[in-house]
Amino acid sequence: MPISTRILALAAVLAVPLAASAQEVKDREANQQGRIANGVATGQLTAGETAHLENREARINATRKADLAANGGHLTAAEHRSLNHREDRLSHKIYQDKHNDATQPGVPPR
Repeated sequence: MPISTRILALAAVLAVPLAASAQEVKDREANQQGRIANGVATGQLTAGETAHLENREARINATRKADLAANGGHLTAAEHRSLNHREDRLSHKIYQDKHNDATQPGVPPR
């Protein structure tokens, strides 16, 4: 097998995990949206908390889309790490906001 064919094969193999990484980040965003929606439905998140969380999620989504556009539909390892770190911090913030004493009016704290 010529060396150029080997390089192309290796590049194809390495691209699969990067594509999966982009999907993983997108799946995490969908999961976070569900957690936020649940907090709204149960009254655990106030309108202000919800707006703040939604804005943070929108910024992460915009960054992901820009990173994908800049790299031909793939995320670099550094971009993937950065997006995952931001999703981790947002996940923690969702938990904090859902478990504080602030609730929607008329809904008792849990």
